[in-house]
Amino acid sequence: MTEKQYEVTIGIPVYNIERYVRLAMDSALNQTFESIEFLVVDDCGTDSSMDIVSQYQQSHPRGGDIRIVRQPQNGGLGRARNRIIDEARGRFLYHLDGDDEIALNTIELLHHQMISQGADIVYGSFERVYVEDGSVAKSVPSVYQRTVFTKPDSFACFAYERKLQTMTWNFLIRTDILRQNHLRVAPVGFGEDFTFTVDLPTYVTRAVLLPDVTYRYFIRDVNTRRWNRNVTRELMDAYIQTIDQKKRRTELRSKPYYARRCETLMMYDFSFANQILQRRDTLTPRYTDREIRDIMWHPMALCEILRSPEKRAKNLATYAISIHAPLDGRGSHEGVV
Repeated sequence: MTEKQYEVTIGIPVYNIERYVRLAMDSALNQTFESIEFLVVDDCGTDSSMDIVSQYQQSHPRGGDIRIVRQPQNGGLGRARNRIIDEARGRFLYHLDGDDEIALNTIELLHHQMISQGADIVYGSFERVYVEDGSVAKSVPSVYQRTVFTKPDSFACFAYERKLQTMTWNFLIRTDILRQNHLRVAPVGFGEDFTFTVDLPTYVTRAVLLPDVTYRYFIRDVNTRRWNRNVTRELMDAYIQTIDQKKRRTELRSKPYYARRCETLMMYDFSFANQILQRRDTLTPRYTDREIRDIMWHPMALCEILRSPEKRAKNLATYAISIHAPLDGRGSHEGVV
């Protein structure tokens, strides 16, 4: 039997979100755009979330376009997102978290720009919705100025100024870009979106940013307490190793955004090292001072930093920390002149 093809896949990971999944499903299924596959990843939760999704599949007018794939075991958000990339039948892909919602014209709006501009990726603006005791405490919009990027490296230069969201949701992207470049989310338990979006701009030329708010990101206790749950030394080491791999992309050295990219990676490293310092007494085995400094190895040689006007001050500051790291070939100290 021939698989039905779609213009767009909306990928929705689901794990123990029975209180919120209707919000996400309603906003997805009521989209004004027609050719959408609703790909739901069952991440083996223990509540009634998937029963609710199954009810939509059976009773909603678009239920026939809901496809459920089940993970072999609970693997976390990163693995669920990767399953969506692997399974999507749409020419374009859009990620929606199962406890958030999107505007009813989100896909129509983004797809129109995708086609009319011949874009690789189109971003909508979004708002953060803070929920306290079950009620909305405040909403904070993050609105882009309408911008169209068409020149090589111009979008990456913008992105590495940290003017772009680091989340994997609220952009429509060509599915083949993700697959051809083997773009994956590192399944490390936290900081997963960054492991994906830090590489994404290097593979995109034509991009569009829109001022239209198309996504509502709900920040509840389950989000804000992420550092207090299931944080292990093993997970933190996995995150460090993943960022190390990002630093080793030496093929980008000739790019005009390389110094900005390095500064972005180093600032995340610095923030991560601070988090470890605050919590290392709860981790086994405990991180030593030397291990924390080793996290901060810099991918640029000192001579490169001095030659580059981009982010020179911040790169020099983080390099000053990195000189305490071992000269073992992990970082830029190998061959420094």
